[in-house]
Amino acid sequence: MSPKSSIAPVRWTPPAAPAARQPQPIEVRTVALPGAGPEDALIDEDGSVLTGLLDGRILRVSADGSAISVLADTGGRPLGLEWLPDGRVLICDANRGLLTLDKDGRITTLLAEIDGRPMKFCNNADILPDGTIYFTDSSTRFGIGEWMADLLEHSSTGSLYRLTPDGELTRLTTNRPFPNGVALSADQNTLFFAETASYGLFKLDLTTEDAEPELVTMIPGLPDNIARGSDGLIWVAVGSPRNALLDFLLPKPPVLRKVVWGLPESLKPKAADIIEIQAYDDDGNLVHDLRGKHPDFRMPTGVRERDGKVWLSSIGTTHLATFDTPTR
Repeated sequence: MSPKSSIAPVRWTPPAAPAARQPQPIEVRTVALPGAGPEDALIDEDGSVLTGLLDGRILRVSADGSAISVLADTGGRPLGLEWLPDGRVLICDANRGLLTLDKDGRITTLLAEIDGRPMKFCNNADILPDGTIYFTDSSTRFGIGEWMADLLEHSSTGSLYRLTPDGELTRLTTNRPFPNGVALSADQNTLFFAETASYGLFKLDLTTEDAEPELVTMIPGLPDNIARGSDGLIWVAVGSPRNALLDFLLPKPPVLRKVVWGLPESLKPKAADIIEIQAYDDDGNLVHDLRGKHPDFRMPTGVRERDGKVWLSSIGTTHLATFDTPTR
């Protein structure tokens, strides 16, 4: 086991916690997987679901959950999954960068380095019909195995990028605190992205050169992957509600967070044992605010809505979860 990285915490004052909410209750059913940590969920036309596991495997799960097959193994840690226009799957592999998976199970590297630096935390993406990819590299300091270190340090080393089909790479915004999920607006003129460490959902005007990100809304927790559903909404996986200990520590002397980082895993801040999901329209209006609980599922990191059904994934479980799309 490699030694734990050291952290150099930066002071940050969190925004005020949101007012108390009364989310709509949801009941989920779960599908057990032959492995741990299904980080994202990608729905195919037949209703089957693709997901990537901690050990590098990409699985296909049938729409009813009765059949599971292995499509490939990235040899890394697959996170976000998206469909490319030609039918291949784009894989954001935290350890290997942007990969593609074809129908024959072949893995190809699309982008592994940025400015000569191997990506440490390639995380999530969305794609235009012409094949242009927008994606996040969440941290240059820590990899997926030490994601908690990035939250504790709050050094804001993440970036959002655009990769065109001809290979041109553009950094759209940088020095962001753990940029994570990415989703295009319906007219594809705006890019929405979640920042886990700032509790925010942001948008970037793609029609204006050198545009700066704007806050759309605060999320009542730590947002992870986001995705546009077939219902036109932007669905947000809330990995955990705000953690009172983390909020208390962030503006305090940095040495306190160093102490917390050095504690045994059992004593560090934990994600709450609940399921929280939200959905917004392109104007930032909250349409769905959902909460549930299930013994086999917690800490949602991915959410997909398609044709009346929502699928959830999580790095903290060995299951996928699903429920029917709520009525508005």
